[in-house]
Amino acid sequence: MLHLIPKPLYRLALQAGHRARHNWRKFRGVKVEGVSVVGRDLKGQILLVRHSYGPKGWYFPGGGIGRKETPEEAARREMREETGCQVEGLTLVGVIEEEISGAPHTAHVFDGMVDAMPRADGREVIEARFFPTHSLPEPLSPLTTARLKLWQARKS
Repeated sequence: MLHLIPKPLYRLALQAGHRARHNWRKFRGVKVEGVSVVGRDLKGQILLVRHSYGPKGWYFPGGGIGRKETPEEAARREMREETGCQVEGLTLVGVIEEEISGAPHTAHVFDGMVDAMPRADGREVIEARFFPTHSLPEPLSPLTTARLKLWQARKS
């Protein structure tokens, strides 16, 4: 049903929802858990997305963990929702304790192989592309930078 809403109107609603969620989290201060997926292709390039809402920058696909979801299930769902891709060989790289919107946040960072070329839906995600690790786009969000460092450290 949501796919019937025109893309510009949908993006506007996402922006308003993001601001409301930011203020709500700041007010409540309740801890939230989420996931990020460092998706790789066969060449070793990593998948990054740009959202139509929130701070500008490039991010790893990801989002919140649902009430009855495991972090791995959330990682697979978010990858599918944001890029239209499946992720194989999903492995937990680590967990980051941080603050988002003035509230505590736990980020479960995963690594995995992506099965296809990503597709931005033009609503939540306006761009989704693979990049070589030596030539990443700017600006990377601070959250993406922290997750990238964790991912790179696991290979050392």
